[in-house]
Amino acid sequence: METLLLGLFYISTLYAFIPGVITRLFGFRVFRHGVSKDNFALTFDDGPDPIYTPKLLDLLELYGAKATFFVVGSNAEKYPELVQRMHEEGHLIGIHNYVHKTNWLMAPATVKKQIQKTTKIIHDITGVTTHYYRPPWGIVNLFDFAKRNETQIVLWSAMFGDWRQRIGADRLTKRMMKKLRGGEVFLLHDCGTTLGANSDAPVQMLIALERVLQEAQQRGLQSIRIDEMIEISHATKKKGAFASSSPVGEKSQHRAKPALTRTKKFIVSLWLLWERIFHFLFQLKTTNQEDPIFYFRPRPYHGETVTMVGDIPLVSGDRVLELHFDNKKLFQIGTRSRSSIHLAIQMIRGVEKTLPELAQYVIEHPELHDVKALYGVTMINRGPEQLGFTVMDLPNSLFAKTSKIYLKFLMSVIHPSGGARLKQSSPKELVPKLLVMPIELLLERYSDGGSHRKLKDDRRKQQEGTSEITEVQETEAVFSTSLT
Repeated sequence: METLLLGLFYISTLYAFIPGVITRLFGFRVFRHGVSKDNFALTFDDGPDPIYTPKLLDLLELYGAKATFFVVGSNAEKYPELVQRMHEEGHLIGIHNYVHKTNWLMAPATVKKQIQKTTKIIHDITGVTTHYYRPPWGIVNLFDFAKRNETQIVLWSAMFGDWRQRIGADRLTKRMMKKLRGGEVFLLHDCGTTLGANSDAPVQMLIALERVLQEAQQRGLQSIRIDEMIEISHATKKKGAFASSSPVGEKSQHRAKPALTRTKKFIVSLWLLWERIFHFLFQLKTTNQEDPIFYFRPRPYHGETVTMVGDIPLVSGDRVLELHFDNKKLFQIGTRSRSSIHLAIQMIRGVEKTLPELAQYVIEHPELHDVKALYGVTMINRGPEQLGFTVMDLPNSLFAKTSKIYLKFLMSVIHPSGGARLKQSSPKELVPKLLVMPIELLLERYSDGGSHRKLKDDRRKQQEGTSEITEVQETEAVFSTSLT
């Protein structure tokens, strides 16, 4: 049952939760905000709609605005003339699945079919193949990232709740005006028939949008397509990178770390709550409740045989003490650290301080006397050899790949440079490593002098007891055989 719960926890975390977090927090492999002084992007989801989409197209034409329509494939099939009109009037058409259903509730193959089917419908109508994709509700799963060569995922920087009629045109106008500036990507809806929407809500959206377009004209702002916004943003970033490539001066070497945004604080809080749930479900322990550096739990080792310090083998089925760094502590260390090296030093010191406590804990708990090794997986793997750990590569497997995604997200949260650290690092630096240490070495190096002898005696007695039981079983088997 524990294995099943653990599997479901890992699957839900890796398939849905982590991708959702890293796209919203760091914009990982998605486009959600442009870099432009004079342009913003209007995007419309869920259409085409036979009533409201024609009115919207008339309004955009009146103000010379271009937009991006993320169409639902089944709606595009019903109203091909509206898709054709979007194309002829210079708007960009993107994919919003064939049916408006979240990717979290569909298998990867099903999502792929939804995208392919909608792509074909758009191509059959317009003669153009699109690769711009917005998943319903902006919810991505792990395998959506694997489509980066086929599709460009587009999210948004400003959402206004325009699918609800009760918000009203005045309140909607006020919200949109607050976000009206260069680089913003507006999310609006030209159809009110999807789950959770009000069928007449686009009426209010059209009233508010006309007011916003009038204001945009007065400010000299222009609504452009998403592909144009992406192109302008990339060009602007390149110019900015070139301009900032001058030698680093003394001031820039001592820049203060940027303050955490409210969004990042919220995501970190959410992630730490998720970790507490994990600790509760799988009953992780620690040697220091007030100031933990890591948690642990005993479990069987599953994997290839590895050779630890002293040529001690760790084979599949051996009991290990699985280590989990305390993410709250790591985040605190990360926010105080000045650099990657400083972060690593602080963590190694914390582990070195905790290992004697862990050795004593193992000695005092007889249920752990059959544990053979400490075991963990981490990307922060600089320096653990000096503590007695053996560091080695993970076998190339699904576990290794999913661990890399999880640990990259974790690193981006705790590292002093945040997500920028991931972009600056080479692929070799962002590889999860396996850390193992024989329990015997833990006790010899970190327990109080001679205090580990009792554990050795217990192990010897356990082995002798096992041998005696085996001898009795063999005698019983012989005796039983002789009777038959």
